[in-house]
Amino acid sequence: MESKNILIITSNQYSIIMKTLQEYLTKSEYTVDFSQATIEDLSQERTTPEVVLLYAEDLDDKDEVIIFIRDICVEKGLQIGIIGHANQIEELKKKIPGGLIWDCFERPFNALDLVTTLNGYMEGKKLGLTRKHIMVVDDSQVQLQLIESWLGEKYRISTATSAAKAISELSNFIPDLILLDYEMPVCTGPQFLEMIHAEERTKNIPVIFLTAVGDIESVKVAAGLKPAGYLLKTMEPAKIKRFVNEFFEKQVI
Repeated sequence: MESKNILIITSNQYSIIMKTLQEYLTKSEYTVDFSQATIEDLSQERTTPEVVLLYAEDLDDKDEVIIFIRDICVEKGLQIGIIGHANQIEELKKKIPGGLIWDCFERPFNALDLVTTLNGYMEGKKLGLTRKHIMVVDDSQVQLQLIESWLGEKYRISTATSAAKAISELSNFIPDLILLDYEMPVCTGPQFLEMIHAEERTKNIPVIFLTAVGDIESVKVAAGLKPAGYLLKTMEPAKIKRFVNEFFEKQVI
């Protein structure tokens, strides 16, 4: 196996957790580099890693460092793994676009399991088989959580509670698919779709409406924008998952 570079961002690389993780990574032929969770240390010249691991506990109240890490990863096309307690992971996910996160590991975690997951990610990356990324745009936080629970095991999910937030996220990454609500305040689903169709960078992102709106007139408006599908939230979750799975299967050449 060829050597692979990984950067772990932590304030204590000599802790038992980090030393154990480094041992397993080295056995799997990773070249491990550490950085303190500071802009100064992160700015040091080093070999560009293939993947980054963040130790969430060291990033509490360090928004400027998180933004710096996010911007570097966007610039260099790097994916981020997060290690931390559930509440720490959720806080970081609010500040880091879902498209940049390849996986999260809730403490207490098993170092060997993490390395096994990382090996699978790296192999998939090499073969171009990394998990598809879906952005879900819906003004209902409850609905976002439901959809993530339905699809999160198979796909990478990022969420946005408004069209404005979704557009901001799209400046950092391009998802493989957008699931879009129809009725949202300020900017509706159809208006959002028209906006991304008008931009060269985002015009080819496939969009599937997932909405409670099912009247004929609204469906006609949506159909005129040529979405990749139109699903109702009243459908059984299994049917929604099957539609999404089949959408990606049809893309395979």
